[in-house]
Amino acid sequence: MNRKPVGRALARWALLAALAAFAQGGRADSRDALFGDDDAAPAAGTKVSGGDTPRTASSGAGLKGFVQFEAARTTAGDSHWSKLRTRGEFGGQGSLGEGVKWKASARVHYDAVFDIDDRYPGPVERDLRSEAMLRETYLDISRGNWDFRLGRQHVVWGEMVGLFFADVVSARDLREFILPDFEMLRTPQWAVRAEYFKNDAHAELLWVPVASYDDIGKPGAEFYPYQAVAPGFTAQYRNVDRPSRRLGNGNYGVRLSALRGGWDFSGFVYRSMDIQPAFHREIVGSTMIFEPRHGRITQAGGTIAKDLGSVVLKGEAVYTRGRQFGVPNPFDADGLVRQNTVDWAAGLDFTLPADTRFNVQLFQRVFLDHDADMMPDERENGYTLYLNSKIGGKWEAQATWIASLNRGDWLFRPRLQWNFEKNWRWLIGADVFHGPPVGMFGQYDTRDRVYTEIRYSF
Repeated sequence: MNRKPVGRALARWALLAALAAFAQGGRADSRDALFGDDDAAPAAGTKVSGGDTPRTASSGAGLKGFVQFEAARTTAGDSHWSKLRTRGEFGGQGSLGEGVKWKASARVHYDAVFDIDDRYPGPVERDLRSEAMLRETYLDISRGNWDFRLGRQHVVWGEMVGLFFADVVSARDLREFILPDFEMLRTPQWAVRAEYFKNDAHAELLWVPVASYDDIGKPGAEFYPYQAVAPGFTAQYRNVDRPSRRLGNGNYGVRLSALRGGWDFSGFVYRSMDIQPAFHREIVGSTMIFEPRHGRITQAGGTIAKDLGSVVLKGEAVYTRGRQFGVPNPFDADGLVRQNTVDWAAGLDFTLPADTRFNVQLFQRVFLDHDADMMPDERENGYTLYLNSKIGGKWEAQATWIASLNRGDWLFRPRLQWNFEKNWRWLIGADVFHGPPVGMFGQYDTRDRVYTEIRYSF
């Protein structure tokens, strides 16, 4: 195995660290979340105060963001370094006058693992070695009870622990599966959003003229979603066939939410090109050729939450019409079947003594017209367990367990974080997969890894 020099990678890491130190300029405030405002963020679907105050609180000029270094080593199978990434996110926000505010941000990264190891195919190296991406960049305009947001933005309609259910708008960077924090996974959409606030009610209209889609990476990467292949066949993969950037391929939706008697609930309808690709298949001789494609779907669902004192009840449900799923049957024309599904999750979040939080969730996917050739069962059931505890003033321990109830398929994620200085955090953790090769987690049974991360926020 060839080894490459690491000098260039170290130089890039030093440059990014220097940029962060320069941007800090002596500022002492800790900003773990990008663009954290001085005031606490309002709950979803609520206005800050008064009819003329926009949702986004005002902030002064100046560069904010973070720089972090991430390292991961795959320990199962052929042990190797799988990530040596330096990542930076930078941006600012301000006002253009009464009722008009702006925000702009960008993210860059460089992964030095490709400087020391040539195990990965060329397309994977080109895809992951370096990247620059515009993040949330938009205008906020407030007019009475109306708020308008125009530009690249996050639209979060639901959030359960560890998995996505009602969060149907956000695209995701899945090149590391679902392992990164949601702030890293989510990809902003170019969108026009109008929100109306009245007492405890909230209405939201959304138009995404040019959509972003899940990034699944390239074949040969650590977490590429390989497809099941019938016995006697081999597989080849083409690049993703993304929908053309025309208005006819845009997405649109409406969401209503309200607070009644302590119950926070919402409902939405969303018509979109599916952010998840379906693997269209053709057979040439003894080769199955897969091409990821995005089809049009309709989704309707809602969320519910109730504060019960030291316990918070949360639930989400989504009906999806027209999504396609793969089948290994070689006699199926394109290897896909169209299905209507219902996904739901319900969870309880407990606040325990000694700064400890415990969360338990049940989730299920129901295929309403289950095809006999499909590998998933008609009802796929699972659960999650999450435990977080602060130890002293600077340490935080965390563990996440996600498992199927249909088969022995699970993911275990212990993590320890040390906030050793203001604006600095360091963590170590592990991701352990187990299950059958066709399982959600078992497909990565040889991708167990240990990792570390150090972040400086400014």
